[in-house]
Amino acid sequence: MSQLNRVIAVMCDGKERTLRQTTRSVGQRMGKTTTIRNGKTYKNINKSARIKKLEKKLRREQRCLSRKYENLKKGESTQKNIQKQKLKVQKLHHKIDNIRTDYINKTIAEIVKTKPSYITIEDLNVSGMMKNRHLSKAVASQKFYEFRTKLRAKCDENGIELRVVDRWYPSSKICHCCGAIKKDLKLSDRIYRCDCGYVEDRDFNAALNLRDALTYEVA
Repeated sequence: MSQLNRVIAVMCDGKERTLRQTTRSVGQRMGKTTTIRNGKTYKNINKSARIKKLEKKLRREQRCLSRKYENLKKGESTQKNIQKQKLKVQKLHHKIDNIRTDYINKTIAEIVKTKPSYITIEDLNVSGMMKNRHLSKAVASQKFYEFRTKLRAKCDENGIELRVVDRWYPSSKICHCCGAIKKDLKLSDRIYRCDCGYVEDRDFNAALNLRDALTYEVA
């Protein structure tokens, strides 16, 4: 499974909890691609036009800041100009961060609103991924740690069991229909096709497998 994807499975088994439970079954996957809940697809907030526009503006202001530092060495700029430009960059960073945090809060609220009996998430080696220069920026923008921390807090608050499946569990490679493991599944394969005839979206198949996982730890 892609290291940049987070899979969440939410399953309601009809048991009575702090919240009044329903019998709905929900599977979610949030990451570089999409978030899926009961077949509903959510666009990645980092791929939205709003974030892209702000990130483009941020890059432009950062280049401007770099030029001012270079000009300072030549005596063509002042510390006051640099401080003004640094403030512009900081405000853009703050705005982008707030948009991502707001998206996380709303996503978690929607998950909890379904009143599940339990939620299953996949463990991720975030610190390890941050060391990979090809993944670090994308991982940081997904705010995986913040998502998990806030999700756990909401689960505790509402009496929902949060299950964590081992990071080596091959949720993307297992056929949810027959249980076969597709060892040659590539990262570019967005549709899961099994020899048994089962065809499903890769992320949704993984969410279903996480939902039904029998080996897990309770967070």
